[in-house]
Amino acid sequence: MKTVVEQRREIPVIRSCDVLIAGGGIAGIAAAIAAARNGADVLLLEREFSLGGLATLGLITIYLPLCDGLGNQLVYGIGEELLRLSIAHGAEANYPRAWLENGTKEEKIEKRFLTQFNPHLFALSAEKLLRSLGVSILYGTLACGVLSEGQTIKAVVIENKSGRSAIAVKSVIDCTGDADICALAGAKTRLYAGGNALASWYYHFSRGRVALKMFGLADVVPNEKGGSANLNEKVERIEENYRFSGVDGTQLSEAVLKAHQKMLEDILKNREEDETFVPVTISGIPLVRMSRRIEGCYTLGESEAHVHMEDSIGMTGDWRRRGSAYEIPFRTLFGNDFRNLLAAGRDISVTDGMWDITRVIPPCAVTGEAAGTAAAMTDDFPGLDVKKLQEKLEAQGVKLHLNQVLAEQ
Repeated sequence: MKTVVEQRREIPVIRSCDVLIAGGGIAGIAAAIAAARNGADVLLLEREFSLGGLATLGLITIYLPLCDGLGNQLVYGIGEELLRLSIAHGAEANYPRAWLENGTKEEKIEKRFLTQFNPHLFALSAEKLLRSLGVSILYGTLACGVLSEGQTIKAVVIENKSGRSAIAVKSVIDCTGDADICALAGAKTRLYAGGNALASWYYHFSRGRVALKMFGLADVVPNEKGGSANLNEKVERIEENYRFSGVDGTQLSEAVLKAHQKMLEDILKNREEDETFVPVTISGIPLVRMSRRIEGCYTLGESEAHVHMEDSIGMTGDWRRRGSAYEIPFRTLFGNDFRNLLAAGRDISVTDGMWDITRVIPPCAVTGEAAGTAAAMTDDFPGLDVKKLQEKLEAQGVKLHLNQVLAEQ
């Protein structure tokens, strides 16, 4: 058989909400916080059984810089709030003392505004925060269909242990990291041609201490002058020529199996040298960096550093090098296909070069906060008065433009 015909059936609509957020990674968490604080009835879907995505389940426990590397903070609002939350019970490494304890400009240039956090404490703390705000969370739930009329999404079809059902929505925010909602709805999307390399980070116990092993492609660059800095751990690359798209089920399974095999070999090799060496926890999800994104009304490029964006919803630096600062336009969060669909995090509309900058924690939090705030205001995003959105974001502590930051700092 090449195809089968699924029996037609009625799907129960189990509830409705103002804002449905698909994906409980950093962007989804930020979107849920912002939407709930602005009075929306929020439902967050997460396919796993913990929040945080790559940051927690993937063990990519590096909260990359909130600054430009020249001593200027760029990311504020929920982006800074989540950094503080991630280390509320202590940083694992790289406590940003200069930034959190009124250090000098020179100290802030020397050590960028980044940290390393415990993934489990961060995930549990984020869950506690969302519950305190009244956000409904459906774990173990996958969005598997979108029902629309014209340019409006009316419902999202989900599957979990209860079976197949639907959620009636006013608006939807795609924080899946793979633009799954956009693709299911038929919105224009783009696949990253470069693919993803193998990685499977893990924590291990050795010689009386627990440490993170960055095993495979990582968000860390060599610690050369002017680079990301403060992260000196060796990153071991594995099978550099292997690539997978991140949106193919068979490929994902193959990639995880390969990474697991390499990781086991690495653990056993280390045990030969140190009998106390044992794994503590391993990445629980595939480490996908760039896969699929929306084709938005505007596509932000890496060459647009320090360019003033009239509809900026926040800023980010470049975690890989010092000096760059980007204003992120609201138009990168939505396309022309649906009026009540936003993207955030890795799903926003950027060039390939910019994708590598905006896929990490700080810009994911920035775009998530903007998306959640906008979704609490309207279900017609192209028609939203951006000035009113910007006023709300500024009231929430977000800095929108570089000239504003430089004038203050």
